[in-house]
Amino acid sequence: MKRSGTADLPLHGGRVPEWLAQRMVRLGTAIVETVVYHYGRPALLSRLSDPFWFQALGCVLGMDWHSSGITTSVMGALKKGLNPRAHELGIYVCGGRGRHSRQTPGELRRVADRTGLHGDALVRTSRLTARIDNNAVGDGFQVYLHSFVLTADGDWAVVQQGMNEARRLARRYHWHSASVAGFTADPHTAIVGEPVGTIMNLVDGRARPAQEALLAIARDDPARTLADARRLVLPARHDVRARDVDERRLGAVLALAHERDLRDFASFLLLEQLGPRTLQSLALIAEVIHGAPTRFDDPARFSFAHGGKDGHPFPVPLRVYDESISVLRRTLHAARLDRSDKREGLARLDAFTRTIESRLDPRADVDAAIAQERQITRALSGRTVFDGRSARTRTNAQPRGQLRLF
Repeated sequence: MKRSGTADLPLHGGRVPEWLAQRMVRLGTAIVETVVYHYGRPALLSRLSDPFWFQALGCVLGMDWHSSGITTSVMGALKKGLNPRAHELGIYVCGGRGRHSRQTPGELRRVADRTGLHGDALVRTSRLTARIDNNAVGDGFQVYLHSFVLTADGDWAVVQQGMNEARRLARRYHWHSASVAGFTADPHTAIVGEPVGTIMNLVDGRARPAQEALLAIARDDPARTLADARRLVLPARHDVRARDVDERRLGAVLALAHERDLRDFASFLLLEQLGPRTLQSLALIAEVIHGAPTRFDDPARFSFAHGGKDGHPFPVPLRVYDESISVLRRTLHAARLDRSDKREGLARLDAFTRTIESRLDPRADVDAAIAQERQITRALSGRTVFDGRSARTRTNAQPRGQLRLF
């Protein structure tokens, strides 16, 4: 089995405020539904198993652009928004953080009963992915979150996260069933990170296939093992800097939003009368839905859609966030009515933005863009988790609950 990627993130404490959590559920569900509508359920799993796309999704949803909290919050929002519509979309989100991870086997078996899938095989897969990341690889990270995304077709993706308290880092692991030929067919090719000890064999008899895969890793060329993984490593600092962002790609989005002729044409493509700030957000949402995998290597750029709950790069503009949700829901409604003029609007917007990028070669002044956003934040009902209290009251609480390997 091959893991499809990893992401190293600084640990953040605190909780997602309710005003953001509710919006994350609505926008995250709408984005997933749009991806499934245009590209199908396998494409959604492929995206979820890409650490860069996943990080970009979290940024668009208004989470801290680089923190460990993106994993818990995004998967929690998707579970809350998608499971009530699982019968319609054919997507089931099981597991979660701490005690919720221990409910994964029961949740998978219930899904299997409804869909005719092999419940025991799914539970075995869930256990093995958790054991490999938690027990089999001595990388210093203890898994505390395990989310299993399953489709009615039997395809799956796993997103799980481990914590290293000493280094104050979290590591997110991504798995995808499309790369599975069998637990013993291939080495585990995505074990990446600084060496912190000897790779250990599993001791549980039920994990014999994983033991064999890990022994194969020990015989494999380390350079090839490292090269085969998609790895995202983000800094501990909170602020977004120019080097975190592809200035040309962001420049195209800002030009689209703020240059009158381009803005008018973008509104025409969407068949909506939208303000410049909403167009900026929608252009980034459109890329999350329609963009090629190679375009997510600077996930911080997507925080320019709806900011971040900690105020970096700027406060979450609630007025813009709500309008983005509204436009996306109207687009989905038009798709159900088979209104092709409306349903393809975001795809056309994404193509137009890329045309601006390639033909005009715009370059964003990242610092100036952030300063502008902060200047207009009150007009856009900008909000952070620190509203009404000093940033000094922020806690450094660790993620709670470790994964018991059921």
